[in-house]
Amino acid sequence: MKKPGALIILLWCSMLSFSFAQVDSQWRGPERDGIYPEKNLLREWPAQGPRLLWAAQGLGEGYSSAAVTSDRVYVTGMTQDEGFLFAFDRELKPLWTSSYGREWSGSHPGARTTPTVVGDRIYVMSAFGRAVCFDTDGKTVWAKDLAEDFGARNLQWGMTESLLVDGDRVFCTPGGRRVMVAVLNRHTGETIHQVKGNGDTSGYCSPRIVRHGPRRLLITMTQKSVVGLDADTFEYLWRQSHVTDYNVNANTPIYSEGELFTVSGYGTGGQKFRLSEDGSRIERVWKQDRIDSQMGAAVLVDGHIYGSGHKNRGWHCVDWETGKVTYSARKVGNKGNIIFADGLLYCYSERGDVALVRPDPREFDVVSSFRIDKGSGPHWAHPVIKDGRLYVRHGDVLMVFDISR
Repeated sequence: MKKPGALIILLWCSMLSFSFAQVDSQWRGPERDGIYPEKNLLREWPAQGPRLLWAAQGLGEGYSSAAVTSDRVYVTGMTQDEGFLFAFDRELKPLWTSSYGREWSGSHPGARTTPTVVGDRIYVMSAFGRAVCFDTDGKTVWAKDLAEDFGARNLQWGMTESLLVDGDRVFCTPGGRRVMVAVLNRHTGETIHQVKGNGDTSGYCSPRIVRHGPRRLLITMTQKSVVGLDADTFEYLWRQSHVTDYNVNANTPIYSEGELFTVSGYGTGGQKFRLSEDGSRIERVWKQDRIDSQMGAAVLVDGHIYGSGHKNRGWHCVDWETGKVTYSARKVGNKGNIIFADGLLYCYSERGDVALVRPDPREFDVVSSFRIDKGSGPHWAHPVIKDGRLYVRHGDVLMVFDISR
């Protein structure tokens, strides 16, 4: 017979496992850094590109990425100023469509944020700051208005934060004068904590959590800053300046071994910071302006940062240690977004080119490329890789390509 103490421990572990349910899909991969842990992918593509398996049309306007789980695909889109969450099976057969409220019909209209999926719950946010939790049947579980509840001030191009789920909590960034970051109960939507505002609005950025020394840090970008919080105590730890034209800090920061890289467009470029051992302080190490990705992000691979420019058109590589630019190449549409999987870079240009690129710090080494010929509007949605499939969204069309070996 098990001792009572052992039974208590087993029950506690079971509850802990439930509490910290694994995130099934979210913005830019498991760590929000553009790195997808896929294996056995094609080393090069046929001349016409990888085989198109399925395509779903009628998503409406939008730039959000797909959220892909073991059996579902979720994506947001806008039709007649209303935002919808679309659910498909893995062959893109439609399952249901649910409204999450008014969506952005102003400059560059369409859905902005990528769904976050945790078990039987899907979390989305509109460009007007309405955070909504759905179940897997498309029914609304709860909704929260960031403007009404936290004084969120909307942005020139609408809020674009993809919600961050951590255990039983959802983090969001109202950016109001009163509340910089709000922490919600992910099951009920009730407010757990409010982190006092720093004077900035939200900065179009989706946050991430990293383990650093004794702390788990929540790191994000606001209107003019990169900021760090203790993800468990919610203490506001530090703030560093990161100022751009139009207050656009859209790219999720990159973290590696106690150091942090932030990058923004409009010629601002990137900065690398070093954290103190306990994560309570931060100092700048270097700054560069060649990679100045507006919203295409960057990836860190084998000690080098790969990304594109905004004003500095082209694809660039920067040494992580020194900030030195090792190459700049005007190829494949000159700028776009970038992810990494199975030893290769995937670059999706704003002109619709998709390129498979070897991560060589000496040159932009294109292995294969093809053009996206479905959909319309800007090519801004970041690709997703899951189970040997490449998911590319362009306007009202979501395409799935076979990239498995």
